[in-house]
Amino acid sequence: MSGAESHAVEAEPPAPAVRRAVAVALEEDLLPLGDLTAVLLAPEAEGSAVFVSRAPGVLAGTSCAVETLRQVGGAQLDLALRDGARLEPGTVIGTVTGSFRSVVTAERTALNFLCHLSGVASLTARYVAAVEAVSPSCRVCDTRKTTPGLRALEKAAVRAGGGANHRGSLSEGVLVKDNHLGHASIADAVAAARRRWPGRMVEVECDRPEQVEAAVAAGATFVLCDNMAPETLAHCVRMVREHPRGRAGAVLVEASGGITLENVAAYAAAGPDVISVGALTHSAPALDIGLDLVE
Repeated sequence: MSGAESHAVEAEPPAPAVRRAVAVALEEDLLPLGDLTAVLLAPEAEGSAVFVSRAPGVLAGTSCAVETLRQVGGAQLDLALRDGARLEPGTVIGTVTGSFRSVVTAERTALNFLCHLSGVASLTARYVAAVEAVSPSCRVCDTRKTTPGLRALEKAAVRAGGGANHRGSLSEGVLVKDNHLGHASIADAVAAARRRWPGRMVEVECDRPEQVEAAVAAGATFVLCDNMAPETLAHCVRMVREHPRGRAGAVLVEASGGITLENVAAYAAAGPDVISVGALTHSAPALDIGLDLVE
């Protein structure tokens, strides 16, 4: 749907993370004295405006935009599209109706969420398309390299773009990284994790093939091949697949580090189960979306 005639759809109730993020953003914009410019408008002035994409991409952040209008009060946003929708220049995302004071007060906060989160979804979709062209079973995942306070929203945007989520927090799984291995061997770290957290994912970050071999032998459920060349990654994937635990499907392989849109297909062709990309959240350019008054 790309015109103003698009039918509105009901927005989902805002999650606590959405409410908190919007409240903080509005405090940032309105304290201590409120919108000084909006009070120049007549209090009875009402009308409508539309959120419009000015560039192709994937939509995300609609719940934040709706919640922004709700918290400001005096106007409401009726969505024409949901997160995950494909956008083209001129696509109408939703229509705001109500007090013009409210519309202009809410405009920048709503757009900040829409532009940033749609940017995350759009970049994710580009990575997913590049990977699926080579390896349809390989998943593109995010990392914990997220904007403080916006992790849940950015990870939702990754899903909207067709990607998957890695750990949402440190409590969601065990990931033994190089700094941990400065104080414990791979075998000891995996054994301790198994004793303490039976049934949890245990992943080991490896930067050399011999570490991959040790992690699989120790009982890891995931091996993270970090900053390896695609050729080295392919060798490590074969090592895992040829191991008895790997042949049984008990060990998955993740690739991460130095992966870009230009080389992600080469990494996907090496055969990992997952490719994780921090850039999805920490470096996604904002998608150009604007708010246009309806004459």
